[in-house]
Amino acid sequence: MDVDCISYKQTGYFSQLICDYLDQNERVRPFYNRYPSLKNFEAQIEEKQKSFPEANRSILYESLRNQYKGTVTGKKTTDNLIRLKEPITFTVVTGHQLNLFTGPLYFLYKIVSTINLTDALKKEYPKYNFVPIYWMATEDHDFDEINYFNFKGKKLQWNPDSYRGGAVGSLSTEGLQEVFEAFSNELEGGKNADYLKDLFKKAYLEHDTLTAATRYLANELFGEYGLVIVDGDDVELKKLLIPYIKKDIFENTSHKEVSKAVKLLKETSDEYGVQVNPREINYFYLKEGIRERLIEKDGGYTVNDTDIRFSKEELNKEIEAHAERFSPNVIARPLYQEVILPNLCYIGGGGEIAYWLELKSMFEAMDIPLPTLLLRNSALVVSEKTKKKTEKLNLKIPDFFLEQNNLINKKIREISNINIDFSPQKELLEKQFADLYELAEQTDRSFLGAVKAQEIKQKKGLDKLEKRLLKAQRRKLKDHVQRVTELRNELFPNESLQERILNFSELYSDLGEGFIPRLLDALKPLQADFIILEH
Repeated sequence: MDVDCISYKQTGYFSQLICDYLDQNERVRPFYNRYPSLKNFEAQIEEKQKSFPEANRSILYESLRNQYKGTVTGKKTTDNLIRLKEPITFTVVTGHQLNLFTGPLYFLYKIVSTINLTDALKKEYPKYNFVPIYWMATEDHDFDEINYFNFKGKKLQWNPDSYRGGAVGSLSTEGLQEVFEAFSNELEGGKNADYLKDLFKKAYLEHDTLTAATRYLANELFGEYGLVIVDGDDVELKKLLIPYIKKDIFENTSHKEVSKAVKLLKETSDEYGVQVNPREINYFYLKEGIRERLIEKDGGYTVNDTDIRFSKEELNKEIEAHAERFSPNVIARPLYQEVILPNLCYIGGGGEIAYWLELKSMFEAMDIPLPTLLLRNSALVVSEKTKKKTEKLNLKIPDFFLEQNNLINKKIREISNINIDFSPQKELLEKQFADLYELAEQTDRSFLGAVKAQEIKQKKGLDKLEKRLLKAQRRKLKDHVQRVTELRNELFPNESLQERILNFSELYSDLGEGFIPRLLDALKPLQADFIILEH
């Protein structure tokens, strides 16, 4: 693949907070530990090595060994599981929901970024081991966000009758035969299509739960690169979280500290939107098909929308006896991850990094090191056919990151046989009014307001004329407008980034088994640019 890049800011799809973080703007500095660079990982390694209990490694290894029962692992993954017991081994983590057939394309970019960073760290620090981790969000309950994937403009959706709420990981895969048949009908024949059908069938029709299906799928796609898959819905791993569950519930530590960070973010810049707000209690109660918020009420604790009640003493005993029933929300889950893993870095999308930037003081209060935060690679994959279309229009791929209306106006101005840029007229008008301002100053200053009003009126008149002329030229050159519009819709479906809409299968059906190796070659996790891949 040929590789080009533009800045994240230039894409127009990333928040001011994320752009400032990537620029290492000083106003973002209070919200993170260390910026992601190879040299900064030395201090991160030292900090995590000192703080991570060796006993946790044995618990982690045994839990993962149980989780992997029945899963065929490649040599690299098998070796990495064993290495996790060693004090010289550290992890790099990305997390994702259990989206059907991986969901959006960026699922692959997250994991490729994670694998590539561990490889880069190994080259820089050869005496240590680095393991790429995919954290499955098995306890999530946002089923409507994960029950479909897009393929060639069609939404292939799963609507099981059996789902009544609760953690999606335990959901039965019953009913996915219909999705499989719909997907198979959309695929064309050939080796790549056969592989995709076989992959879907083995993942979802030969595994009983969504957790098992997702583990199989991720392992098939990335197992040969050493990826280790972690399910946090684990009895032994949750026991390590007990002291932190109590601090959150009984002392409201997370709420207090994250609220301070949210306040500081708002004070730092009006442009920094708050990604998530903390709750007084940041845990759900997870049991028998329910995952509902735990709320302090009337001197005790209740599980939202249920009849389940606890006194403080009863809840303390429940935490000690059944930690697995306490499911962290978006605020508490990052802490859980860092408690059970010897982790150095979290890799996520813009929204994820934005909420991690709210958590530094909470981590400090819990006495757990905040990991380095790295924005995952983002990419636009462009075919040779599409590239030729852009060249025929005398445009470049970066031009298409413009908002659609601005892109069309840019092209119309370029190809029009008349000048639609009224800048010279506006400059002449400003010069004329400068003379009028000087005249008013010399005669009667009370005329300044009238002169200013007339200047604004005439400038607005020129703007209107320019827009009308541009609109007329768009009608006249409607063929060019249509071609530009169709091409932009192809590159940015639904006015969104390609990676947020397309499923990997659409590209795999064209590129085949070389697709993931090409991504591994092209995506550089520490390169803070949006990548354009041409094939």
